[in-house]
Amino acid sequence: MAVISELIRSEADGTISFGDYTLSDKKKLEDFKHEGDLFKVKTFSDITKLERNGMFVYESVPGTAVENFKCSADFVSFSVEGKEDAMVTLELEPETTYDITVGGNSAGQMKTNLGGKLNLSVELDPGVAVLVEVKRV
Repeated sequence: MAVISELIRSEADGTISFGDYTLSDKKKLEDFKHEGDLFKVKTFSDITKLERNGMFVYESVPGTAVENFKCSADFVSFSVEGKEDAMVTLELEPETTYDITVGGNSAGQMKTNLGGKLNLSVELDPGVAVLVEVKRV
């Protein structure tokens, strides 16, 4: 997996890929159209953030590259890569429990807060993508 040099792109399987953690200065791309939605991405070495139709979707600190991001009402999956471990925040349904799988291993269940935010830590090695799956219980 490599950084997404165009900042965000649509994949043939209907998913999106975004982020470039190698940038020293913040870059953003707005009004990216994908399957009827407008996406905005901000990314650089310190943070990667994705919004859909003006609403928060994904954030990582430090910045990451995300491939094959797929989100439905009950499921989120993506592969993530970065130069070091990252804290990932996802916007999901408020006060809902989810099963979390990171790199094929169960990370247990987590419940979102009142605002629907789910925070998880992902251990990353440079150049190695890690699959993250979040399923509603």
